[in-house]
Amino acid sequence: MDKYAEVREAVEAVELVDAHAHNLVALDSTLPFLNCFSEATGDALSYAPHTLNFKRGLRDIAELYGSEVSLRGIQEYRKCSGLQSISSLCFKAAKIAAILIDDGIEFDKMHEIEWHRSFAPVVGRILRIERLAEKILDEGRPDGSTWTLDTFTETFTGKLKSYPCKIVGLKSIAAYRSGLGINTNVTRNEAQEGLAEVLKVGSPVRITDKSFIDYLFVQSLEIALQFNLPVQIHTGFGDKDLDLRLSNPLHLRTLLEDKRFTKCRLVFLHASYPFSKEASYLACVYPQVYLDFGLAIPKLSVHGMISSVKELLELAPIKKVMFSTDGYAFPETFYLGAKRAREVVFSVLRDACIDGDLSIPEAIEAVKDIFSENAKKFYMTNLDFTPLDSKTNVSTNFVKIGCDALQPDVALVRIIWVDTSGQHRCRVVPRKRFHDIVIKNGVGLTVACMALISAVDAPADGTNLGGVGEIRLIPDLPTKCRIPWSKQEEMVLADMHLKPGEAWEYCPREALRRVSKVLKDEFNLVMNAGFENEFYLLKSVSRELKEEFIPFDSTPYCSTSAFDAASPMLHEVVAALQSLNIPVEQLHAEAGKGQFEIAFGYTTCTDAADNVVFAREVVRAVARKHGLLATFMPKFALDDIGSGSHVHISLWENGRNVFMASSEDSRHGMSKVGEEFMAGVLEHLPSILAFTAPVPNSYDRIQPNTWSGAYQCWGKENREAPLRTACPPGVPDGVVSNFEIKAFDGCANPHLGLASIIAAGIDGLRRHLTLPEPIDTNPASLDSEPQRLPRSLSESVEALEKDGVFRDLIGEKLLVAIKGVRKAEIAFYSQNKDAYKQLIHRY
Repeated sequence: MDKYAEVREAVEAVELVDAHAHNLVALDSTLPFLNCFSEATGDALSYAPHTLNFKRGLRDIAELYGSEVSLRGIQEYRKCSGLQSISSLCFKAAKIAAILIDDGIEFDKMHEIEWHRSFAPVVGRILRIERLAEKILDEGRPDGSTWTLDTFTETFTGKLKSYPCKIVGLKSIAAYRSGLGINTNVTRNEAQEGLAEVLKVGSPVRITDKSFIDYLFVQSLEIALQFNLPVQIHTGFGDKDLDLRLSNPLHLRTLLEDKRFTKCRLVFLHASYPFSKEASYLACVYPQVYLDFGLAIPKLSVHGMISSVKELLELAPIKKVMFSTDGYAFPETFYLGAKRAREVVFSVLRDACIDGDLSIPEAIEAVKDIFSENAKKFYMTNLDFTPLDSKTNVSTNFVKIGCDALQPDVALVRIIWVDTSGQHRCRVVPRKRFHDIVIKNGVGLTVACMALISAVDAPADGTNLGGVGEIRLIPDLPTKCRIPWSKQEEMVLADMHLKPGEAWEYCPREALRRVSKVLKDEFNLVMNAGFENEFYLLKSVSRELKEEFIPFDSTPYCSTSAFDAASPMLHEVVAALQSLNIPVEQLHAEAGKGQFEIAFGYTTCTDAADNVVFAREVVRAVARKHGLLATFMPKFALDDIGSGSHVHISLWENGRNVFMASSEDSRHGMSKVGEEFMAGVLEHLPSILAFTAPVPNSYDRIQPNTWSGAYQCWGKENREAPLRTACPPGVPDGVVSNFEIKAFDGCANPHLGLASIIAAGIDGLRRHLTLPEPIDTNPASLDSEPQRLPRSLSESVEALEKDGVFRDLIGEKLLVAIKGVRKAEIAFYSQNKDAYKQLIHRY
């Protein structure tokens, strides 16, 4: 066996984060297809077919398309297939799962950033600062007056400050205009004179004055520091507009030594070729410097590509080197960049192993770092994604796409959190205050917020949380988005911090991240989740001068007439969810009167939990708009069926579903790791219910013969079992792809619920637990019934108190608060028998 097969396998399997690219163009764009292979223009472009890159790239593309190995043959294939088809083919073959696009180059008939979402799960925007400045100057002053440095600076910095929630980084092309010898102490007079020189040229503006460019650069770095945005810098070669002598990154040493900017994260693009060694040195000695090798791969010869990447790694830490394609205009550029990058990185890392620089495990780790992990950390963006070959929708994410418009109509921002009792709450701030203050410092909130129960807004006893003490709600900017049903507002999910940068032990989102990290660090596993959300649509009626809520209709399961009646509302719900990038797999009328279900595609558990929060917001808000009340409470009517928030769970390792068995003779159709994880969940299910079925009303739902899972057992496609293994279409017979947990409802905080499932699964993996034999019939019909799950919230809290596994993994303080809130729920509803009816207004 090839000694380096594991390294090659890792290189071939890794999903790529393309950290620097540009927009694609329509097939009938005037941009010559020859530019796919060369930076040359005009007469120089006619020599492109005689380059090594062209000859090699032509063969690669023809092999992918199955076309004739000629420029004419490939162009004919492109024309016949269409842009959508060839883009899908190129991106799928490249296994690019995330693209960060600099749309500062304005190609003829180029597509907007949003259009690219069809081909990658994650698309983010890089804002080019020089282009932004040029657009501002071209638009002119609103009152027609002449720009001054002060008026320009106010407009420029104001626009930059409006972008952080919509972009993942800034970019400068100072190397193209006046070189990298940035004067960080450029004076106001020099900048004012530079602006005057720029304005003399007239429109369209092209900024080339060095003093003014240096001024823009410094202003942008200050904004980048304020909002913790990374900055991409063009270094090394490019088209003929560039003076190669001035694009050597060594010219940036004055900037790198400036104490104001030592914390500003910079990435040098294009391997700084031919100054790769210089770039490597700078990344070695300056902590803020990172490297990217797009363009050098695939534009150089094979020897040149390998040599350049080796030079980058001669001194630079592996954790600072990142992949990109520098793809632009043509989908083939993305494919060629990805294909050659895999081959080159394998060659470089294999040689490093041969030379003794790296061990095989270290080389495999380097693969993940270079192609994915380094970019995720550097751009500090939620770039988790479901592998592209999954059977369902690709991962949902919240990397928002910006646009040049400042969206001045947005007036307010909702900062949303979900408390211990699963209730959605929000603080609302004006948009300007959000950007000026809240992004960095958050908003204050009493610690009692995590001790409130579903009945009254007062802290529960026994939680150790009361009216003394305050935390900060810090917006998680990648989740920020326009509210579909209220166009003048945006919303963002919040993390709970003791102070900015220091997570609070009681934060549910942090609890889920914490246990997810344990699962990843100990077992190299990621848990994916996909929710099925059931809810009732109710209408208001007046009876004896009192308002009552009754079901929207009385139709049966999967009724077409029910869908017709609710169609206007459901269409709006689906459109809103799609605008938030939450993939809807299917929806239908459920068996309850006025009950519906929406199923979402699976994704990483952290994103899945966020999706549920936004989905509940969408459904309830759109229902209100249509004069209805939507409720996710577990048992709206005690004489009708309940509503669950069933969740499907799978385990992934290095982009592959490892819950599934690798061969048909494996036990129960699942892998050993899958069985151990699921066995842990089954063993701890009574305790998990304290998280996933958190109110007394939850247990009115979890009853035998209601498909809610009332017994502590599991089964294959058995909907009376609380844990059901599933074999969806496309999965081989006898093999299961995931398991479903039915004892999860709409009152649960989804982050805490998923955290409890992971904690139980970790215990199963640590102890190598095995599953009992599956129950293949209704457990209630057996002569010897399996153990009943808790019949009440009291029983599940009692089970949790006896269960030591959650203390270490969930956190002692958070666990005390959860138990205190649950006990308060028990006490209140036991003394107020009809109070559960008010839950329709809470959930």
